[in-house]
Amino acid sequence: MRIALVTDAWAPQVNGVVRTLTAVRDELEAQGHQLLVISPDRFASLPCPSYPEIRLALARSGTIGRLIRDFDADAVHIATEGPLGLAARRWCVGEGVRFTTAYHTQFPNYVAARTGVNAEWIWRYIRWFHAPADAILTSTPSVDAVLRAHGLPHLRRWGRGVDLATFTADGPRDPVITALPGPIQLYVGRVAVEKNIEGFLQSTTPGSKVVVGDGPALAMLTARYPQAHFLGPRFGADLAAAYRSADVLVFPSRTDTFGLVMIEALACGTPVAALPAPGPVDVLDESVGAIDADLDIAIPRALTRDRAACIAYAARFTWASSAAQFLDSLAPLRVVESRAA
Repeated sequence: MRIALVTDAWAPQVNGVVRTLTAVRDELEAQGHQLLVISPDRFASLPCPSYPEIRLALARSGTIGRLIRDFDADAVHIATEGPLGLAARRWCVGEGVRFTTAYHTQFPNYVAARTGVNAEWIWRYIRWFHAPADAILTSTPSVDAVLRAHGLPHLRRWGRGVDLATFTADGPRDPVITALPGPIQLYVGRVAVEKNIEGFLQSTTPGSKVVVGDGPALAMLTARYPQAHFLGPRFGADLAAAYRSADVLVFPSRTDTFGLVMIEALACGTPVAALPAPGPVDVLDESVGAIDADLDIAIPRALTRDRAACIAYAARFTWASSAAQFLDSLAPLRVVESRAA
């Protein structure tokens, strides 16, 4: 199958959306499918205000359409609601071409957290953007409930996976992390205001707090919380070593749709403490994590979880299954009567 994938999120960005898309692309290509990735690196771009590592591509809908037509795509998937996604949507709707979308990010909540804008204003755009899609791909039942509550019922499940060859309990540990006083409490992810990292750093459970990642809030948090250990980003084997070295992964976000870092940590044998929010409530159960509105309750409970149970639990999340769900959800490309403009 020839699949055109349009996304505003792509390398060198580092986030769960990029990791999901690259993992599924790699899985599908290994199966013999051909993918055209239409991403910001193909176009002139501008830095996103307040988030300069994210580039906003400058592309016309006709340019996107020509790329899709020249590729002779069998299906079109629009992964994000940014400028490229908007241009692809405009072309597909104008030409009567079927397409699918995905809801990767709690975009209205992110905008509200960063700007103070009322999230309901952003939901108007989200509803408009996704309405003409044949299906909106979602990662969890909690996200389904949110979208249905906002008038978007045409949903298909698209779960997530973990690289079980990289993220294992066997392997080296991070010497910097293991030298710290325990229990070692680890955060992994973007260092940004919408991730509620301060909720973690303000918790009072004894031990060491470690932050692995980069982002626009790094300088502020480093200055504000000098007792925490900010180690910068880690990838691949180095990230797996960080997970293995921790006693618990703390996932303080209230705005994620899934939380890939949780299943990566579990695959390395590290239990998870989290808030009761979309993502954790769908991904975790009591055998491998602890969920509570008070992280000072969740963290000590998570520390009692069996690491072998965490490893076994993570094995159910595979990129092969994720890729199969993605493939099954695509809409064959043909000219149809448009549902919405």
